[in-house]
Amino acid sequence: MIVSVINMSEGAVADAPLLRAIRAINRQLREDFEPYWGFGAELRLEGKTSRSKRFDAADMRGDAVLYLRGVAHIDDAEGFHETHFSGIPYGFVFLELSQALKEDWTITLSHEALEIVADPEANLLVQGPHPVKASRQVFHWFEMCDAVQSENYSIDEVRVSNFVLPLYFTASAERGGRNDFLGTKARGKTLRSFGVNPGGYIGYFDPRLGRSGDHDTFELAGDEVALLRQRVKKKVVSGRGNLRRKRTM
Repeated sequence: MIVSVINMSEGAVADAPLLRAIRAINRQLREDFEPYWGFGAELRLEGKTSRSKRFDAADMRGDAVLYLRGVAHIDDAEGFHETHFSGIPYGFVFLELSQALKEDWTITLSHEALEIVADPEANLLVQGPHPVKASRQVFHWFEMCDAVQSENYSIDEVRVSNFVLPLYFTASAERGGRNDFLGTKARGKTLRSFGVNPGGYIGYFDPRLGRSGDHDTFELAGDEVALLRQRVKKKVVSGRGNLRRKRTM
């Protein structure tokens, strides 16, 4: 899979540091992500095909496209959007959003790259336990980074996002198994299956709630970092969860 990266930051990020970030994320995909998941991708920097600041299907010279933008605008901030260019995987990395979250833009780019590789059209769900009522089955979003999105590490001095591993999506813990790449301990324990670490949250679909509230999110009680992230992303109508909600309206 080839992911085209388009630099539309209007000088906020020069091509040289962007290429450095792409090189590090390609290492992450090849050396960290693919050995666990069995599939991967490569990012490559491309040029814009037109003067338009909006999504253009011709920009996708590979299999998907990611735009690096400065300011998030409501009319094009949704990233994945089924009503425009349906079936074409694309998304945005907004510098404004990264700054509001006090996060390096390279982490956001890594996050979005991992997500678009795992679920290009943001339509995959995995059956698992309800975050609060474990005996109740719901359908979790197939997201690689949300549960651990406050955690990151360095590759060649570039900060990249932590991500979950296949065993994360198993109903019961496997002895000696790892659920996320870093394996960070929070409150003395590593990440549990279908769980969250501090600063992270998960989205899920509960068919019992009906169309009025079938998509929901879960974070640890009192986790202001996770709540802030949700508020900021909701304000700019940004994120893959927005597409899932629109599909059920």
